[in-house]
Amino acid sequence: MPIEHHYYVYLLTNQNNKVMYVGMTNNLVRRMHEHKEKLVLGFTEKYNVNKLVYFEETSASDVHAAITREKEIKKWRREKKNNLVAAVNPEWNDLSDGWFEISRCARNDRNDD
Repeated sequence: MPIEHHYYVYLLTNQNNKVMYVGMTNNLVRRMHEHKEKLVLGFTEKYNVNKLVYFEETSASDVHAAITREKEIKKWRREKKNNLVAAVNPEWNDLSDGWFEISRCARNDRNDD
């Protein structure tokens, strides 16, 4: 049975929403972890761009559709990208907030003495 892949196109910004990055991945949670922990050197690491403000899953499991969509959005003027974000996330909240919090059960800070 073939493995079904999912692809995501996403937009990141920095804390003051001045810098924007458009990316594509097949694992959004992993990719956000990489951005937040600055595991991949480059633009997002240099400009502290790690706030997820928009993402969409491509309609097909076709990587080419995701690449095409990413390139399409990258060509847009900033105002059009802002409108895309504002349509689904008007407060420009970090949509990945809470994805990487460790529960109390997983931490080793309990006082079990």
